[in-house]
Amino acid sequence: MNLTCREILDFLSDYLDGALPPAAAAAFERHLAICPECVAYLDNFRATLHAAKAAFDTPAANLPEELVQAILASRRTPHAP
Repeated sequence: MNLTCREILDFLSDYLDGALPPAAAAAFERHLAICPECVAYLDNFRATLHAAKAAFDTPAANLPEELVQAILASRRTPHAP
């Protein structure tokens, strides 16, 4: 089984989740061994996932109460066009 770059994109999430069957995972890794563009894409995808997770791991409790109140107040104030 040989995968194309397009198929790599289709299987990317399953590969990272460890959800690919062994034969498909092996084919995925064979493709990565010969395709630097897909390796770069995979690295960027991993970095994006890490950044997104980090953004949601920041507890809201660390925000100053004054900032929270100012944001809420600005949302209640009608804005002129």
